[in-house]
Amino acid sequence: MIRRLLVANRGEIAVRIVRACRELGVETVAVYSEADRHAQHAMLADEAIPIGASPAAESYLSVPRLIEAAQRSGADAVHPGYGFLAENAAFAAACEGAGLCFVGPPASVIAQMGSKIESRARALEAGLPIVPGDTPSAQDDASLRAAAERIGFPLLVKASAGGGGKGMRVVRERRALDEAFASARHEAAGAFGDATLYLERLLERPSHVEVQVFGDSAGRVVHLFERDCSTQRRHQKIVEESPAPWLSEGLRRRMGDAAVALARHIGYRNAGTIEFLVEGRGDDARFYFLEMNTRLQVEHPITEAVVGVDLVHAQLLVASGEPLPWTQATLGQRGHAIECRIYAEDPSNGFLPQAGRLALYREPQGPGIRLDSGVVEGDEVSIYYDPLLAKLIAWAETREIARNRLVAALRRFAVLGIRTNIPFLIRVLEHPRFGEAAIDTSFLDRDGLALTESAIGPGIISALGAAAAHEGPTARAGAVPSAPDPWGRLQGWRN
Repeated sequence: MIRRLLVANRGEIAVRIVRACRELGVETVAVYSEADRHAQHAMLADEAIPIGASPAAESYLSVPRLIEAAQRSGADAVHPGYGFLAENAAFAAACEGAGLCFVGPPASVIAQMGSKIESRARALEAGLPIVPGDTPSAQDDASLRAAAERIGFPLLVKASAGGGGKGMRVVRERRALDEAFASARHEAAGAFGDATLYLERLLERPSHVEVQVFGDSAGRVVHLFERDCSTQRRHQKIVEESPAPWLSEGLRRRMGDAAVALARHIGYRNAGTIEFLVEGRGDDARFYFLEMNTRLQVEHPITEAVVGVDLVHAQLLVASGEPLPWTQATLGQRGHAIECRIYAEDPSNGFLPQAGRLALYREPQGPGIRLDSGVVEGDEVSIYYDPLLAKLIAWAETREIARNRLVAALRRFAVLGIRTNIPFLIRVLEHPRFGEAAIDTSFLDRDGLALTESAIGPGIISALGAAAAHEGPTARAGAVPSAPDPWGRLQGWRN
């Protein structure tokens, strides 16, 4: 069993890993940059080690500094979390070379599935359908134009090493190809250090469904059902839910079987996610392999809520050489869960990231509510990292009850000092199309503009009440003031 683990990440996922380790009796070592000196993950771990300056390239993305910190602290394992180096094959190989247990798949599997070109080839070998496309071996413009003619328009130009919409361009006519090639190459080279491109037919209004898989060192593989991630903006997920409310049992079974087949084919170990695009609804719908994420996903809590498992615990057990704690026959879905990502950003200003001090931060509680957070009141939100503050999850017996619980919790989520996307999330969840589960990946691109209009959030009144009643760390969240003026008590707050 792992005895001492280095958490090679920050924010809410680092806090989640530290707490999971504590429950298993595993000691933790946190790493932090200059900007994160007082961050929650560093405060909660058994030991915290500085690894460099605030920019990620000089700290959280530095493989030598992370390996040195692990060795200096006596850690015998490393958990990469998600983001940063979580899907970096060189980091996994460096951990293996240093005699450290890497909590994730082997470096060779990460390298294989990290390339969209190679992962498509492995999916075909395993018998999975893939989106029609072309991966020309020659990467000059002439070869890419010829591939585009074979595929037809509209199409997507995509970075082989890409993710999150980076290095991706929609092309609807021939004359836009050269500009798309140039801009996609430039963005891919800057973001991933790899300018390789491939082309894919554009599915205009698909649904985005991912299947959670898990494998152990003995070759056993299971799936833990699906998550619908169709509510996204420019290929960035906004709201996720499980089960997919429109998925038929026949399609759910076929997609789960396909995900397990691919994971077995590549010798996958630990937690991973296989993503699909789906055209149509019902048993006649067609699904296509999109990509594989060789790590834990941001949205893993909704799977935990619906399936009744602890994925981080299972990661640590499997990394220690123990068998999977479940079989496929013992796994099932119960109820419905929806997750929102709480960001420090301004939706009314192009989702511009926000930085500053959390003058007031009060998390909602209640039946069926879970909140994974990496911040507390008084923390500084840095300009150096992703502005994700927390993940808010609601579980209930039905989708409608879960949706109402989540909206109610968002209205009680009091944050002052910086702008957040909470009002935007409430509008998304209350949109008629979301309520009817009539959404696809173009939902927010079509209807999102009206949802981003600037307005005082529905939770602002409770936030001001909490601020006015705030007499110290023991003040009651949500208390309504009788006389004090909240505007006179807050420093640096702006409307």
